[in-house]
Amino acid sequence: MQDRAAGLILAAGASTRMGKPKQLLPVQGTTLLERVITEALNSLLNKVFLILGYRAEEIKNALSGVLLNKKLKIIENKAYAQGISTSIIAGVSEVADTYDHVMLLLADMPCINARLIDLLLRRYLDSHLPLGAIQIKSKRSHPVIFSRRLYPELMELRGDVGGRALFRKYRDQACLVDPGFSYDDSDIDTPEDYADFNTSLARRIADSDDDTKY
Repeated sequence: MQDRAAGLILAAGASTRMGKPKQLLPVQGTTLLERVITEALNSLLNKVFLILGYRAEEIKNALSGVLLNKKLKIIENKAYAQGISTSIIAGVSEVADTYDHVMLLLADMPCINARLIDLLLRRYLDSHLPLGAIQIKSKRSHPVIFSRRLYPELMELRGDVGGRALFRKYRDQACLVDPGFSYDDSDIDTPEDYADFNTSLARRIADSDDDTKY
């Protein structure tokens, strides 16, 4: 039977450094969160789980047509204030019986796209290694992916800790994938980050428009 992979979009945080829910920040006619959800839904992932916590109802109400997509399921993490590990545990608990691999997607990384997700998924599956990640300039980045073999260790995470310790523990068993194309792996935590992203986005759009003129 073909391996099945699920994506967990981690979007439960309280956005304390932003001062308001960064999940709902406007980006090109949509929101930061919906942008990431759409890319995940357009990827080869078999199922996408959205982990919400802080102001979950407000965020759900702000999402539009993506909620109608049967490939998407929402999980509410009531323990979100105890750190990102609680969202990972909530997601892994949901996927453990059905999915062989789980990819973690950060909701505040606006440049994650389906092409990147699919590249990581294919290369990781081909490697038969237990974990994988995108690598930018020899530095591990996101998204990251784990096999069923590591689910028990993901379930043991505590506090505001993600999968970094597993990459240290299994550094010689990790599939690190260089995209081979331009990918901005910056995240948005503060108003300054958001302003910088919008400036960069406008520049990329302008450059793209200039290219089409020739």
